[in-house]
Amino acid sequence: MFEKIYKQFDFIFNTMNQEIVPHTLVENVQKWLMYENQLKIIHEKTKLIRDQKQQLTQSICQHMNQKSTKQLHLSDGVLTVYEKKEYSPLTFTYIEESLGKIITDKTHVAYIIDHLKKNREVKTSHELRKTGKK
Repeated sequence: MFEKIYKQFDFIFNTMNQEIVPHTLVENVQKWLMYENQLKIIHEKTKLIRDQKQQLTQSICQHMNQKSTKQLHLSDGVLTVYEKKEYSPLTFTYIEESLGKIITDKTHVAYIIDHLKKNREVKTSHELRKTGKK
């Protein structure tokens, strides 16, 4: 893993027109790359665990429904089956369609949607993104 990071630094040094790069910048980029790689691994593991948990959830719920039970008593608590509602996101398309059912004048609906789009809060920040060679 560190070998890969050091190869990336050779590229950095060669592409900076042979400028002298501060040692702290090199260390910071090395740490950033290490954290980026660690987060990628953690993300992949989290996705795998989440998928496995979902499969087990479906299996357990199916078993509990077949037995007509809503609870399983555990040594440290109770496992309960409940109905969870998930609402779709409020998209501009949905809002426009819904307003169109209430407000007959399409120009008013268009004005409201335009106002919402133009006046929503926007936060700007600077981030780093690592991309592969093309």
